[in-house]
Amino acid sequence: MESFRHWQEVWLGIGQHAMNLTFMQVAFRALIVFVASLVIVRVGDKRFLSGKTAFDAVLGFMLASMLARDINGSAPFWATLGGAFVLIALHRLIGVISARSHSFGNFVKGNANMVIKDGIVLRETLQKHDLSDHDLAEDLRLNGNVESPEQVKLAFFERNGQISVVKKKE
Repeated sequence: MESFRHWQEVWLGIGQHAMNLTFMQVAFRALIVFVASLVIVRVGDKRFLSGKTAFDAVLGFMLASMLARDINGSAPFWATLGGAFVLIALHRLIGVISARSHSFGNFVKGNANMVIKDGIVLRETLQKHDLSDHDLAEDLRLNGNVESPEQVKLAFFERNGQISVVKKKE
């Protein structure tokens, strides 16, 4: 046990102030955090990497912040790494509950809102989400391959911030 403690002090700079860490200590910290991050992604639900919803994006920001602090020595190394595993487990648990409970899923992830119905733009929904006509036109071109709302049967502002489009039949 004493040799492990000595190894941590020498190679990881455990117990040292962040300003006193050497290049090699930061490099070894980065190596361990990198490997742990790969394990975290494999253990966790990979969807958070896509940032599908605010729920996923928040986890990505938090993990990045925590793991960066672990590398630069501004947080306790093993405790912070353990905290990252707790976050990913919590994300996965919330994801499982959200998949089984529609109302909980809506609370955590939000829900889709209709922005076009039968070619008519629903202005209240655009305003609710601070979307301009230009934003809508851009998403219709990119996601629906249509030039105007009149060509759209249904369009939704999705939980991930994108607009999905169902074209009218020609």
